Amino acid sequence: MQWNQATDYAFRVVLYLAGLPPGEVASGVIIADRQHIPHRFLQKIMRLLSAAGVVKSFRGVAGGFALAKAPAAISLYDVIVAMEGPLAIHRCLADRKACNRDCEQECPVHQALAGIQDRLAADLASVTFAALAAKANKSSRR
Repeated sequence: MQWNQATDYAFRVVLYLAGLPPGEVASGVIIADRQHIPHRFLQKIMRLLSAAGVVKSFRGVAGGFALAKAPAAISLYDVIVAMEGPLAIHRCLADRKACNRDCEQECPVHQALAGIQDRLAADLASVTFAALAAKANKSSRR
């Protein structure tokens, strides 16, 4: 399983914003430049993150973007869902009718994958951008 390039860029954007002082707004041009993201691609990413309530946008001359909530309240899982949609490691976990066996009950494979998916989601939700920003800040001081 691999997430798309937009999700990787979204991780970078949220991590960058998490490293700013609370309430600071960063322009899209600065974010794109510092994170090496094509500006037009950044606009799409920011629309998705904004719609998911991860970032908020500010219009005008001093406009830009900031986190919509504290970095401790934003996880890797939140960004993945904002960018990719609901987490589903197999099609039958997203849509029970996708099983071509027409199973009336959950098969052992479905049960195993559901457990793995639940643990993956919990692990991703446990990694906050506050923790990641603290690690990034510590690394940059070396």
